[in-house]
Amino acid sequence: MRNIDLDSLQIFKAVVDFGGITKAAAHLNRVQSNITTRVKNLEQRLGVKLFLRQSGKLVLSAEGKLLLSYAERLLRLSSEAEAAVRSGTPNGTLRIGTLESTAAARLPPLLSSYHEHFPDVRIELVTGTSTSLITRVHRFDIEAAFVSEPFQTTELETLGAFDEELVLIAPKSAKQLKSADELQQCTVIAFATGCSYRRILEDWLAMLKVVPDRILELASYHAIVACVAAGSGIAIVSRSVLKAMHAEKQVKVLPLPPEIATTRTHLIWRSGHHSVILESLKGELRRYCSDKYQ
Repeated sequence: MRNIDLDSLQIFKAVVDFGGITKAAAHLNRVQSNITTRVKNLEQRLGVKLFLRQSGKLVLSAEGKLLLSYAERLLRLSSEAEAAVRSGTPNGTLRIGTLESTAAARLPPLLSSYHEHFPDVRIELVTGTSTSLITRVHRFDIEAAFVSEPFQTTELETLGAFDEELVLIAPKSAKQLKSADELQQCTVIAFATGCSYRRILEDWLAMLKVVPDRILELASYHAIVACVAAGSGIAIVSRSVLKAMHAEKQVKVLPLPPEIATTRTHLIWRSGHHSVILESLKGELRRYCSDKYQ
């Protein structure tokens, strides 16, 4: 059975991008009947409706939205492959996922160095929790992602990137923790479920048989640190984030037990996946880590 050709995907995407057959035909310099026929042939081949009519306008069906996500990736990869083969260097868009903490404290010097070596690559960052980023890697939404332990490596390949020291932060008025009882009925401030650091903190509290009074979910480290400083609760963060935010004097920094105080951030990608642009990122990361830790 013949696979969907890139030309059909390009026509399909043009109809989406330009909002209809007429404008897509003008952009592609084709007659409207040709565009209509190609879209119908694509629908017949897939056995689904890619577009629906609403108030006289074409809108994507659920199947159309799914195909669009794959079409964008395939067309981008095709463009990158052609550019790389022609020039011998990576070219195009590198879409990578990252934790908020990694983006703030670790990636600026790495990506600056990458840009110096590969100026023709445009980098797009997508932030999220480790769990959400792994899902996006599996779905081909992103080329690769920086995630933190612990996580499942099923159908993933990994490259160690950054070692992080985790600390507990509390309001400045808090005393040094002498027993687990002092954490009873505390409020935990954290990212949404799926955050690796939150999982570490919750597992540690469960091991101590400490039950938080409540969990306050926030979407940024600036908000988390601000709430801790205001006396709203406790949180677990990497020391590198506190340094990057210049927030070490705004909260009390308390050490965690050695067995949970250190974690590692990894670059992950789908098992068996290879591309010129991904290899360039892996090579830059190896070079950066070698220079930093030698």
